[in-house]
Amino acid sequence: MIDVFFDGEDLTGVASTQDISPGGLYMNTQAEIPEGAVLTLRIPLEGHDVVCNGEVVYSNPGRGVGVNFQGLSDEDRGHLERALAGG
Repeated sequence: MIDVFFDGEDLTGVASTQDISPGGLYMNTQAEIPEGAVLTLRIPLEGHDVVCNGEVVYSNPGRGVGVNFQGLSDEDRGHLERALAGG
């Protein structure tokens, strides 16, 4: 389980994910975040914080949201890909 810190749409919180890829993630949260919302995300991975914006493309209120990453730097994308590959 990976923690995901989010901020935006008058919401701030911590969610969790097991479903993450270089393109986005699904985060489990009871926060009601509407589709189209843009969030700032911080994802701590192996001693490095991946920080980017993400647009909510799917919302299941009270359960979680699907988010597409926006503006992920090449460095952060590379770090994310290495972490997901196991090192």
